[in-house]
Amino acid sequence: MGHPIRYNRISFTRCGQSFMRIQFPSHHMGRYKLFFLGFVLLFPTFGAFSYAAAASTDTAKDGRLVTIHDRGEERVILTHAQTVKDALDDAKISVVPEDTVEPGLSQEMVANSYTVNIYRARPVIVVDGALREKIMTSAQTSRAIAKDAGLSLSDEDKAIVTASDDIVADGASVVLTIDRATPINLNLYGSPRIAYTQEGTVGAMLDKKGIKLGPSDTLSVDRDTPIASGMNVSVWRDGVQTVNVEEIIPYKVRQVQDFDHPVGYRQVQTPGVNGKRTVTYELNMLRGRELSRKEIQSVVWTQPTEQVEVVGAGLPPGSHQDWMAAAGIAASDFGYVAYIVDHENRSWDPCKVQGGAVNCNYSGSMGYGLVQATPGGKMVSAGADWRTNPVTQLKWASSYAVKRYGSWKGAYDYWVSHRNW
Repeated sequence: MGHPIRYNRISFTRCGQSFMRIQFPSHHMGRYKLFFLGFVLLFPTFGAFSYAAAASTDTAKDGRLVTIHDRGEERVILTHAQTVKDALDDAKISVVPEDTVEPGLSQEMVANSYTVNIYRARPVIVVDGALREKIMTSAQTSRAIAKDAGLSLSDEDKAIVTASDDIVADGASVVLTIDRATPINLNLYGSPRIAYTQEGTVGAMLDKKGIKLGPSDTLSVDRDTPIASGMNVSVWRDGVQTVNVEEIIPYKVRQVQDFDHPVGYRQVQTPGVNGKRTVTYELNMLRGRELSRKEIQSVVWTQPTEQVEVVGAGLPPGSHQDWMAAAGIAASDFGYVAYIVDHENRSWDPCKVQGGAVNCNYSGSMGYGLVQATPGGKMVSAGADWRTNPVTQLKWASSYAVKRYGSWKGAYDYWVSHRNW
């Protein structure tokens, strides 16, 4: 156990006030000084802690102060509300969905005091060229009002808020007028873009955008040329230069034939997605004219995704006569057509390749289809389903017979006189 602390207490009076001094034995002075120094330092901390605890207890007991700014007035309430909405309910202040409340209505309140701002929705006339409409908005800035009106603005567009000249006629005291910048096609050293400007001439537009022409640069139009919507303005630098161009990589389409569905059926199984790449070209320019272009680098950012399609490969319903009728062939020509197909194809199989093989994916140079078109790929002019659709093949054959032989009878006569099978 430690020894008890011994000290002498000395009382005295100075300037009419009483004081007390504590005196320790000299051989314990260092230790006692440290003890009292620690006590003095810790005392304010204990006091502050006790005060904070008391304040917290008082807040929980008495509520929190909420200052509400609404319609130019300030109102202070003491409330136990847990959210901003509850505080407004306690203050008997209602809002509509078009109003803006900051902080939001669902904001939980945990601090001792809060400030709530209510921005009331009011009618605003929005004028954008020929468009003139009235909206309800609580937005406070011109661009925020335009956003509430569903309008997108470029950086160069101007949105100006003014007081209405006729409040009764407008039904609103505020008018937002949009002054649109003029869009132009600007090609800057091989990099095309859509640019917007409020300037009146090409030269003023370039100056505003900080585009300074060098001694070897060429401007496609005079600097004094008036700005017009959609005009083309190009800036080129003579000699060899490099440009970066963003390009799309088209996706490929792979078709899967389904013989359970008739020809003409098509369903996208996996949608295709284009890829993206950045291509660096080396250009040789002279007086703004491109003399040559060479690709020197390509960086693919996104690979294209192949599109997979299920296409019907089953024969269309009906008889051979129904197929010919669907192809627009007159009934009087059915006999000529049937004779030629019977001898060229024998089985009326649209996928038959010259020599007798059946291949619905054939794309070679031999005869193919009902009339053995050579090569079969030229029937694509009648339809993309030329490989499997007999009606498409007959449409192509009918066009070919009329153009080359004058009619199906002429084609029949030629076939009989030149074939021996």
